[in-house]
Amino acid sequence: MREAEIGRLLAANLLCALAIVLAAVVPAVFLDGFSVLGTHLTWLCVCSVCVATLNIILHLILKPNQSPKRRSFAHKISRFLKCCIYFFMSCILFHAIIVLYGAPLIESVTETFLFAVLLSTFTTLQCLCLLGPNIQAWIRVFSKNGAMSIWESSLQITSMCSVLGAWFGAFPIPLDWDRPWQVWPISCSLGATFGYMAGLIIAPLWIHWNRKQLTYKSR
Repeated sequence: MREAEIGRLLAANLLCALAIVLAAVVPAVFLDGFSVLGTHLTWLCVCSVCVATLNIILHLILKPNQSPKRRSFAHKISRFLKCCIYFFMSCILFHAIIVLYGAPLIESVTETFLFAVLLSTFTTLQCLCLLGPNIQAWIRVFSKNGAMSIWESSLQITSMCSVLGAWFGAFPIPLDWDRPWQVWPISCSLGATFGYMAGLIIAPLWIHWNRKQLTYKSR
């Protein structure tokens, strides 16, 4: 396993983590009263857009899973439209799952949907960038020993950390602490964000430490 490839992965992940930090700091310069807690919905939009844009740019530059076949322009347009549909369906699915786990069904619909968009950005968008709209490839990657590259291993780790972070972030909500960050869905979205950032850092380190045991094979 080449050290250079792990270095590229680490650099890309650190840029994604930096984008989240900047999404919490830079808008305050241009928007009066902006804060992660005070204007949480605005931050959700800014964070999702920043992370999504950077992920797409990094994918186009690094091309970690480029197909050797040349694709026609029509095929690229079709692929792009499928990716958009898959992302929207992912947002709807996450929204439904969040509601089933106890989020308000009618109240706070906007908050719940934007939280679902954030989760989709941390998970589904990465799958679309790396694997495209290929459900079978998604199932393979998230199955046991299904990763075929360090990028797919990183995808596994960051996606699971994001979902686990969102789940753990729900624990403080019912507690009678009366804190501003307990308002739905602040603690969950912050948990997902911290989980995603932790996954971005953990993934290349874990791959580096286990590089001798990792043997990726084409399937």
